[in-house]
Amino acid sequence: MCGIAGWIDWKIDLTSYTKVIEKMGRTLSHRGPDANGFWFSPNSGLAHTRLVVIDPVGGAQPMIRDYGNRKYVITYNGELYNTAELKRELEELGHVFQSNSDTEVLLISYIEWGERSVNKLNGIYAFGVWDEAKQKLFLARDRLGVKPLFYHHSEDRLLFGSEIKAILAHPDVDAVVDEDGLSEIFGLGPSRTPGNGVFKGVKELRPGHFLVFDRKGLKINRYWQVESAPHLDDENTTIEKIRELLVDSIQRQLVSDVPICTFLSGGLDSSIISAVAGAQYQGSKRELNTYSIDYVDNYLHFNASEFQPNSDQKWINIMSEYIDSYHQNITLDIPPLVKTLKDAVLLRDLPGMADVDSSLLLFSREVKKNATVALSGECADEIFGGYPWFYRKEDLNSTAFPWVRSLNIRKNIISSELKTKLNLEGYIQDKYQQTIAEVPKLASDTNEQAKMRELFYINMTWFMSTLLERKDRMTMGTGLEVRVPFADHRIVEYAWNIPWEMKNMDGREKGLIRRAMKELLPIEIIERKKSPYPKTHHPKYTELVKEEINEILADGNEPLNQLIDRKYVTQLVESDVKDVNVPWFGQLMTGPQLLAYLLQINIWLKEYKVRIQ
Repeated sequence: MCGIAGWIDWKIDLTSYTKVIEKMGRTLSHRGPDANGFWFSPNSGLAHTRLVVIDPVGGAQPMIRDYGNRKYVITYNGELYNTAELKRELEELGHVFQSNSDTEVLLISYIEWGERSVNKLNGIYAFGVWDEAKQKLFLARDRLGVKPLFYHHSEDRLLFGSEIKAILAHPDVDAVVDEDGLSEIFGLGPSRTPGNGVFKGVKELRPGHFLVFDRKGLKINRYWQVESAPHLDDENTTIEKIRELLVDSIQRQLVSDVPICTFLSGGLDSSIISAVAGAQYQGSKRELNTYSIDYVDNYLHFNASEFQPNSDQKWINIMSEYIDSYHQNITLDIPPLVKTLKDAVLLRDLPGMADVDSSLLLFSREVKKNATVALSGECADEIFGGYPWFYRKEDLNSTAFPWVRSLNIRKNIISSELKTKLNLEGYIQDKYQQTIAEVPKLASDTNEQAKMRELFYINMTWFMSTLLERKDRMTMGTGLEVRVPFADHRIVEYAWNIPWEMKNMDGREKGLIRRAMKELLPIEIIERKKSPYPKTHHPKYTELVKEEINEILADGNEPLNQLIDRKYVTQLVESDVKDVNVPWFGQLMTGPQLLAYLLQINIWLKEYKVRIQ
């Protein structure tokens, strides 16, 4: 995995602005701590920072290839899981390779097939290819948005980068946030509207899209979308197909030239991945390393709830013994969890999921000491229906995002001045309706089937994107590459049309996966009720966050105070905020995380010198 950035300009000679492009690239050094590279021509400048995973010698970037009288240059962040198949096909077409890297396979794929090359890729990627002869930039992002890509376009210029900070490093781009950006932060945050970069002028290339910028202008096309069709496979065939796809995806993603591990919570998804990895390691000299996260004294303060019915340790032990992995439990203390909220903001370039972010960052720092690549269980819940809102009637009948249940709190938090400027309720509803309008449906769908398609679609395009963003920024912030086998587009395409009755097989959340993988896992794991990513329940966390917020409220110069209703926020702080029973976002961000989110907004406003327009 890596960091990419670039600048295309038709008006000025970029060979005189190499320092700017180098600065843009250096902002991403955490994503690629092993090497960096740059390429310049009069109209283009490309930057790359590299985390070495495959072919340390042959995969250096930006990579340049000459074909006839045409020069192509690629800067690429990602991993292809069908490299071998693509390479064989290209060799049969007469292409000769100089390395074993997937970077060269990707570049040659583009040279051979052009824009159609993205349809052949299985992997996670964001990349740019510059065609010097045609004076054309091609940017593409993977189908589900596992790898990030942002851009800033003006008439004669295009800037792009893996993270927003690379674009803000350009001297002509200011950190300005207008009313839409504030509506994103206070109305939808920490999620974002697909394609919205919050900062004025900054956009995100949406998953499954590619962008072409040449002297004719900018063009964006969608190359992938789930397609609705009748599901014709019977129950047994569906079970076998899901098992086959999952095992194949996991095995493909175990390929690495550097140490690899899995995250193991003892839940269904991480246990499936660890079991397949463990089986592949059997008979070899390699030992599978697995890692889990916990918090100091969490067992003393844990209270079971609808969202978190049990803690992980019992099931981690069962699973680790079952697959004979070398397991390490990383226990985090509370003060670093609060202190690292700032680091998490600087990696996201935006306020995020509070300690849900900072804990993953601290966890990844520890894992990175022994591994460079990890496999993780994200995306199964969105694709197969694992969250409570897939079962609650009020959510099935709702016309709102089920993870944003805190609209009244969100409206009450902002200042009276912002209340007159921002229509948070209307903004959220507009974004919801825009997304629903994209959902591919069948004429034969019943009202209930159509509603389930809508629910799965908003989960994939919104909630899953938020979690993937968290996973990418916090792990890549430590130089750790994390792969997500459930996000294989073949699994998503097949699962999209499986009827709810099959996904909910045996009356269990993700019942289809449980049935498909039951031969690989202990019965205790198969039967365990879903429990999400563990968060701290220690009262010390709430105390420390309250102290930080009180310091902000006491200082009139802190920028957060210009945007919030200080009286209302003071009441929240003085209340027993841990008992706020309406989650701020999703299942994990409740009262303490709400205050931590406000703290992150203040950090963001200060560190990025955000100007409100």
